[in-house]
Amino acid sequence: MKKRVFVDTDIIYDLLAKREPFYQAAARLFTLADEGKIQIFISSLSLANLHYLLSKETSSFEAKQILRKFKLLVQIAPLNEKIIDLALNSEFNDFEDAIQYYSALQNEIEILLTRNLKDYKKAQITVLTAQDFVNL
Repeated sequence: MKKRVFVDTDIIYDLLAKREPFYQAAARLFTLADEGKIQIFISSLSLANLHYLLSKETSSFEAKQILRKFKLLVQIAPLNEKIIDLALNSEFNDFEDAIQYYSALQNEIEILLTRNLKDYKKAQITVLTAQDFVNL
């Protein structure tokens, strides 16, 4: 069975915007998905956030084109009322991180990849950077 991982928006943005020094680890991670070695899940919230970020650098049209291609590599985890309630009532300081975390939990994904490890100190699942994951 393929390893299932949940990827936070920051790592996806590293890939799509080619942000150094994080791009290489993100590219290796998504290459694993492209090769069928892992299954990557993202929150539907990430797509909205990524469109906003990318359209500031390009145009809305180009951002949508980038996201259409990117979407082929991932599974989109639904965002529902239960996840929002868990995030709103959590001890997370960052609401977006709470949504990501509870999206992973509700979809029974045991590994969450992010660059913000400090925000997930109380996590009940494994939280790694993309670099740490690809080094495994």
